Amino acid sequence: MSQNPLLRLVELGQSVWYDYIRRDLYQGPELRRLIEEDGLRGMTSNPTIFQQAIAKTELYDDDIRRLGEQGLPTAEIFEALAVEDVSRAADAFRLVYETVRADDGYVSIEVEPHLALDTAGSVEAARRLWKRCDRPNVMVKIPGTGPGVPAIRQCLAEGININITLLFSVERYREVMEAYLSAFEARVAAGQPVDRLRSVASFFVSRVDTNVDKKLDAIAADSARPDRQRQLARELRGKTGIANARLAYRAFEEVFSGERYAKLRERGASRQRPLWASTSTKDPAYPDLYYVEALIAPDSIDTMPRETFEAYKDHGVPRVRIHDDLDRAQDVLDGLAELGIDESQVSDELEQEGVRKFSDSYDSLLETLAEKEKAVRVS
Repeated sequence: MSQNPLLRLVELGQSVWYDYIRRDLYQGPELRRLIEEDGLRGMTSNPTIFQQAIAKTELYDDDIRRLGEQGLPTAEIFEALAVEDVSRAADAFRLVYETVRADDGYVSIEVEPHLALDTAGSVEAARRLWKRCDRPNVMVKIPGTGPGVPAIRQCLAEGININITLLFSVERYREVMEAYLSAFEARVAAGQPVDRLRSVASFFVSRVDTNVDKKLDAIAADSARPDRQRQLARELRGKTGIANARLAYRAFEEVFSGERYAKLRERGASRQRPLWASTSTKDPAYPDLYYVEALIAPDSIDTMPRETFEAYKDHGVPRVRIHDDLDRAQDVLDGLAELGIDESQVSDELEQEGVRKFSDSYDSLLETLAEKEKAVRVS
């Protein structure tokens, strides 16, 4: 049994991916060390991560100057930078990918967030990014919005690895699993291979509690409410995100132990693993590894920001806990309903907020990049 908690997670069947990317990570020895010593199995990126990397370092200045001199629009400069980082990082993970026969070793790149409600635009962008990265161990991130689901199905049917992001509800997660199965069935029917095609479904966790806890706090502080409701609100605080994720995992086990998937498995298809995103603790009232520890599960992934990754290496206590209190998970959601907190409304709010935040972050990134391009041109 490994002494490193991160390596122990791998032994328990959970892959750890890094929710972070920066050019010096793969240019120096650091990424290789994370892979070899800490069992890092993959990496995810988003506009916020890229903004910090570009704004706070000079690592990208030469390429920004070169691409700017070519007269490229700011959005195309960013895409070129992102493609370079993701492709090179994917090269660093290639041995992992080959060793585990395509089950891990992926680096994710995201379609422009403004396309979250645009099915055709998402498909077009995913095709372009997939072609530009030109690596079998790259995944293209598409939000799991209503219009995103058919885009996800189309891209998978075309053989593009997809990371579905911004999932909040079990209901939408089931739609995503349906898209996955139907895309694979279409490929099998057309005589196309499925043995190296992969997808993950990124279920956001702590953001759920951020939303619900505010509602619970308001109820707990409302003197017009019955004492029993106020007490229930206090008891449910911090429990929705984990309960929601555990119910999602139960849905995953149900779908991928069924006959429909069994037929695809005979053709070499793998399961679409759930990925726990937003597992860093936002509320200081909760322990720093609150979500990570609760959601350790076989055949799953946890994508951790650097601080959470280091914290887990330092004091993580690995044990499979995904089924702990599973019977109580539905009770949590039933309790919310009793208090008048509608689960579907919460997921709709979170999805809209997620799309808005990602889009704002992308716009802010382009502003930062435009300013940087002007600065490096005159320097």
